[in-house]
Amino acid sequence: MGSINWLAVVVAALLGAAVLWALMRKAGGESWIYALQIVPAAMLGHALARIGSDKLAMKPQLYFMQAGGLALAIVIPALWIVGARAGIPARQTARDSLAFMLAYLVMGAVFWGMGFR
Repeated sequence: MGSINWLAVVVAALLGAAVLWALMRKAGGESWIYALQIVPAAMLGHALARIGSDKLAMKPQLYFMQAGGLALAIVIPALWIVGARAGIPARQTARDSLAFMLAYLVMGAVFWGMGFR
């Protein structure tokens, strides 16, 4: 396992939170909640470190596959389950899902751009 690029984790969390804030701020709620984006950014950093810099250098698409995969397999289904239980309209849940997918792909791009320096 390679080492986690903690600077990339922080930058990815900040940019992911900025994307979510920009796309979801109309929904209201507390601004501090976007700081929780540090958790998935750290998880993504750990997953990429487990893959290793050598393999990532040969297959840079793995940055985006890992980031998008987390959104598709965990975050988006959770949004739909919670949205359905709370009576949130499907259109709003779809918009939120797209916001999260974009935020996660931005985080993958940060790790790709910053690598394992």
